[in-house]
Amino acid sequence: LDDPESIRSVVEEAGGELDGNQLLVARSVSSEGRSRAVVGGRTTPAGVLQTLADALVAVHGQSDQIRLRSTTEQRESLDRYSGAEFATRLTEYQQAFRRWQRNLAELTELTTERDRRTREADDLRAALADIEAVAPQPGEDVELQELADRLTNVEELRAAIAAAHGAISSDDDSFDALGLVESARRQLERVSGVDPVLAKILESLSVLSTQLSETSTDLSRRLADIESDGERSLDTVQERRSALASLMRRFGPTLDDVLAYAESGSARLLALDGDSERIDELGRVTAQDESDVRAIGAALTALRVASATTLSASVTTELAGLAMPDASLHVRVTTTDEPTPFGFDGVEFLLQPHSGSDPRPIAKGASGGELSRVMLALEVVVAERDRVPTYVFDEVDSGVGGAAAIEIGRRLARLAQNAQVIVVTHLAQVAAFATNHLRVEKNTDGDVTVSSVTKLVGEERIAEMARLLSGLPDSDTGLEHARELVQLASLIE
Repeated sequence: LDDPESIRSVVEEAGGELDGNQLLVARSVSSEGRSRAVVGGRTTPAGVLQTLADALVAVHGQSDQIRLRSTTEQRESLDRYSGAEFATRLTEYQQAFRRWQRNLAELTELTTERDRRTREADDLRAALADIEAVAPQPGEDVELQELADRLTNVEELRAAIAAAHGAISSDDDSFDALGLVESARRQLERVSGVDPVLAKILESLSVLSTQLSETSTDLSRRLADIESDGERSLDTVQERRSALASLMRRFGPTLDDVLAYAESGSARLLALDGDSERIDELGRVTAQDESDVRAIGAALTALRVASATTLSASVTTELAGLAMPDASLHVRVTTTDEPTPFGFDGVEFLLQPHSGSDPRPIAKGASGGELSRVMLALEVVVAERDRVPTYVFDEVDSGVGGAAAIEIGRRLARLAQNAQVIVVTHLAQVAAFATNHLRVEKNTDGDVTVSSVTKLVGEERIAEMARLLSGLPDSDTGLEHARELVQLASLIE
C-alpha cells in the first residue's frame, strides 16, 4: 500500500491489522454457498470489504460501460478528476447540506404541528391543574381506606380496646391480668430462696409482667388514636377518597400512575411551551444553513466547470490515440436552483464521433466499442489526479480490435506504471502489453469443474497469443504476428 494510514483505521476498527504496509484479504465460499471474508487476519462483514474496495480497487467491466451511461456515474467521474480541493469542498457542502435538511425537517414539523401541539399543551395544562388542585400524596389512597374503615367502626373499636385495656390493667388490682401476675410474682418471690426451681418460674412471671405492661401502654396509645380519628368526619374522608378516585380513573389506574403522569407531563409541557422560541431559533438557523449551502455550492460549480473544460480536452486527446482521431468528448455542467446532496449541478458527457456532427449524450449515441474506449480514456486521465492502488478491467476491450486494441493495451500499460492493473482479455493485442501473462482454464471430468491458472513465459506465451490471434497455437503466421506484438509492446515508454 502506498498510503497505509488511509485505511488502517478501517482495518483496525474491524479487528484486523496490517502486516507492515501490506493488507491480506481472503474470501472463501463453501459448497453450500456461504461466504466468509477475512481482512487482516480477522473475519469481517461484507460491508467492511466494500469500504476497503472503494479505497483500494477500481473495477471496470462490461456492466461498468453500461453504468457510464448514467449521469450519476458521469458526475462521479468528473468529481474524482476535480482533485483534492474539490473533495474537501464537497465534504464541507455535504455537512452543511445535512445540517440544513435536519434543521429544516424539525422546523417543518414544528410549524405543521403547531396547532396540534398547542391543543396538546392546553389539555396537558388543564390536567396538571386538576391534579395540582387535589395535590395527592404517595400512599394516601391506602391510608384513607384504612381510616375510613376505622371511622365506620369507631364505636366498636373504642369499646373493644377499652375492654381489653381494662382486662389487662385497671384500678382494681384484683381483677386485671397485670395485677394478678404481679400478685403471683410476689407470692413466689417470698419462697424462691427455699426452692431453686421456682427461680426460673419467677423469671417467666417477670417477663410476662413486663409484656403485659407494654401491651397495656400500646392499647392506651391506640385508644387515644381512635379517639383522635373520631374527631374527623367520615364524610370528609370519603370526599377526599372520591377526589383521588377521579384522578386515578383519568390518569391511573393507580395513584402512583397519577403522580408519574404529573411529573412527565410537567416536562412535556415545558417542551411544548418552548415551541415558539424553538421555531424562531430554527428559522434563523435554517436561513444561515441555506446561505452556507448556496455559497459552498457555488464554489463547487466553479470547480466543476473548470475541471469539465480540462477533462474534455484530456479525454479527447486520449480518444485520438484509441483510434477515434476525429472524436471529442464534451463535459456539460448545468446548474439548477434546487440543491442536492452533491451540489446544484447536473453533469452530462456528450460524444462528438467526428467533426461536423452534433455532440450527443453518450447514453444515447455511443456504441459498445466507443463506450469501452471512452471509459478507458476517462480512467487514464482521472488516474493522474485520483490514484487507486489497483485497477481491474474485465473485458474492457469488448467491441474493439485491431489498432484500437493495441492502443488500449498501450494505455493500460501506461496506467500500470503507477498502479497495479489486472486485465481480463481475449485480445492478443492487449495481452502483449502484460508484465505477467496468466492463462485461466476451466476443466471438468464430468463431476467436478476445476479452474486452473498458469503463468506463461517464453514460447508458451507466444503460442497462447497466436491462439488468441488465429485460433491455432502452432500457426507460423500466428506465431510471427504474436512475436511482432510482443516486440511492439516492449517499446512502450
